[in-house]
Amino acid sequence: QVQLKESGGGSVQSGGSLKLSCIISGDRCNECCLGWFRQIPGKEREGVATIDEEDNITYRESVKGRFTLSLDNAKNVLHLEMKTLKPEDTGMYYCAAAAGTFGGPCIRMGAGVAEPINDYWGQGTQVTVSS
Repeated sequence: QVQLKESGGGSVQSGGSLKLSCIISGDRCNECCLGWFRQIPGKEREGVATIDEEDNITYRESVKGRFTLSLDNAKNVLHLEMKTLKPEDTGMYYCAAAAGTFGGPCIRMGAGVAEPINDYWGQGTQVTVSS
């Protein structure tokens, strides 16, 4: 089992910044697609950004240039730095992992054009952006 634990959510004004972190522990996730997903009220859970084992990083269109995904391999921590936050970014943010998922399927999840199919999920951290 892979365990994922998020932190770093909170409430900010529009234009503000937050940095989410996800501690990855437990069993090794082989050929793993790691990423951040969010559930905005009234919408399906959607991909925000993913990284695969070849370090391909993909962002959904609406966060490009504002969000930065990074993986600290030494500490097994996945970060999502979010800048210039907008009210429409408000939602519950989840860290997730999909074993045996790389290349196209991981890219499509990160771009938000494929349904998130992950083996492991964190409990989520709330991000609220007020106008």
